[in-house]
Amino acid sequence: MFMSSRQRLSASDWSTAALEALAEGGLAAVAVEPIAARLGATKGSFYWHFSSREALVTAALELWERVDTEEVIAEIETEPPGLPRLRALIVGAVEGRTGEAARTELALQATARHPIVAPVLARVTRRRLSYLAEQFAELGFPTGEAARRAQLAYASYLGIAQLANSTPDEADLSPAYLDTMLRTLTASP
Repeated sequence: MFMSSRQRLSASDWSTAALEALAEGGLAAVAVEPIAARLGATKGSFYWHFSSREALVTAALELWERVDTEEVIAEIETEPPGLPRLRALIVGAVEGRTGEAARTELALQATARHPIVAPVLARVTRRRLSYLAEQFAELGFPTGEAARRAQLAYASYLGIAQLANSTPDEADLSPAYLDTMLRTLTASP
């Protein structure tokens, strides 16, 4: 995302660029000067919108939470309930595990104990697990079993992201794999 210095940048532009930097180089890559250069801006533009690097990191994490969790859930909610919705969620999550989304997820997992990242990552993880558990409960699984299957599905999602990132040739994201994954997750106990 390169912008001319003649354009007035918004806080959203800075947050998006910070999230892109995080995906490319981890939390350490979220630095004001390199992001300003990427945007064709000055540090003054940054300080017009943010008081500190920490404020920029917080804004980038809020953007990630909104786009990669809340907007995904809102989109999935348009699917018919039950197995079609769960399938759309799992297929969408697994197929999205390449590119920037996967790199962002892994960068955040790698810095999970950072004081700014930890509460956001915990909130996102709880939200995702809760939503998954709701989907399994809707399929008729008792509360405890729905929570266990949600955790298994989420752990699979994180594992696939790592596998697709570290050894992409070994990551099977084929429809047959996704069907097997869904059958396994929804099999009767």
